[in-house]
Amino acid sequence: MSEISEIFSQWWTVLLAYFVGATPFGFLAGKMKGIDIRDHGSGNIGTTNVIRTLGKPIGITVLVFDIFKGMIPVIIAKLVSDSSAVHIATAIAAILGHNYTFWLGFKGGKGIATTAGAVIPVLTIPILVAITAFLVGLKLSRYVSVGSIAAALAIPITLSIQNFISGQWDWVVFGLAMFVCLLAIWKHRANIQRLRRGEENRVGSKSSKL
Repeated sequence: MSEISEIFSQWWTVLLAYFVGATPFGFLAGKMKGIDIRDHGSGNIGTTNVIRTLGKPIGITVLVFDIFKGMIPVIIAKLVSDSSAVHIATAIAAILGHNYTFWLGFKGGKGIATTAGAVIPVLTIPILVAITAFLVGLKLSRYVSVGSIAAALAIPITLSIQNFISGQWDWVVFGLAMFVCLLAIWKHRANIQRLRRGEENRVGSKSSKL
């Protein structure tokens, strides 16, 4: 069975991943507190803005839920299919669900946490390196956006090194690595512009557009 045929045969995992990924936990956390998180701070529904607006306990809870809503559909896909194409299509669907959720007019977060959750079952070592890159980037710059971009770049770079050492290239998996990298950078394009203008706020500042 071809990879495309396999994806079609397991179409429900892709659809499930999108709907699970589309659950806007940051938005729902704000509603539970009587606010629309999009009207506060950066207007983003992701972890950073939730922490700044609602506090660390709620923000960390949202972070955990965002990670698992990416991870669980991919784990299910791996249980029902041996096809890497199905796993990757499921991961992409979960990421797109978060970034472009139908619940909020196809506008969502930047997807870093959900991307990590969706990709770690497929690209475990690159994700671990990406987490390290995020922490180093954040520590050195005090910009969450710099850490996020560093993490995004680390994924295809680490996979390339792995493939070069092993001498085996899986271009479908590498395509996933490039997709998540480029999508993360695209979602941070406003942050990049602010960094260039010197207007991006650092961690610890009272306001931030992350």
